Amino acid sequence: MLRQERLGATALLVLDVPARRNALAMALREELVAAMEVLEADASVRAIVLTGAGGNFSAGADVTGMNVADIAGGRERFRISHRLVRLLIESSKPIVAAVEGWAVGAGLALALCCDTIVAAEDARFMAAFGKVGLVADFGLLHTLPRRIGEGRARQMLLHGAPVDAVRAETIGLVDRVVAKGGAQAEALVLAGSLAASAPLPIAMTKSFLSQGLAEALEWERTVQSMLFLSADHAEGKAAFLEKRAAVFVGR
Repeated sequence: MLRQERLGATALLVLDVPARRNALAMALREELVAAMEVLEADASVRAIVLTGAGGNFSAGADVTGMNVADIAGGRERFRISHRLVRLLIESSKPIVAAVEGWAVGAGLALALCCDTIVAAEDARFMAAFGKVGLVADFGLLHTLPRRIGEGRARQMLLHGAPVDAVRAETIGLVDRVVAKGGAQAEALVLAGSLAASAPLPIAMTKSFLSQGLAEALEWERTVQSMLFLSADHAEGKAAFLEKRAAVFVGR
């Protein structure tokens, strides 16, 4: 499910589940954790590119796998996810995301765990957690406001509307827009430039900018674990799977 390549001092990680639009099932998250732990310990790796196969970055969490029976189960689910978030955001290596097609929910959050985002002109971004009765997670409440400001983040999080690549670049959600099919190539060029830079200043800068992450992750772990047990989440998940409008009741 996760393909890895080495291109000089740059490591390329490819989410490779195109039939599911690279949905972040727990098994794929575990593979990413294992890969990042190895790359972080490898001094010969100076930059990382993260992308998705099949024309999409990631459709986000696998809704069919959201089967949480109690708060303890919810908190355990986040133990793995938050390990991945911390490995990405707190990594000493610069990470470039190459986004083609959709980056939705946890897929959007995964891209925002990276330092630089290159988007193809067909890229679309969305944070519609509320449609399944949940709050944003995977560190998104930490990363999104820092990227685009609290006001714009509030609109993306509350309304859940898609944002196209042009708009994303305008508001600072992405750093560069390229032609369809060209995101990975451009990301590798940028990663090569970063790999040639002094690694210690990059590591120290990333460390400083990650302040506040731990508090945000603990909040989402507690709140989301409760929301997993709510009637509205059950309704939102059922509506998603049945391809119908959800009817929420606030409990």
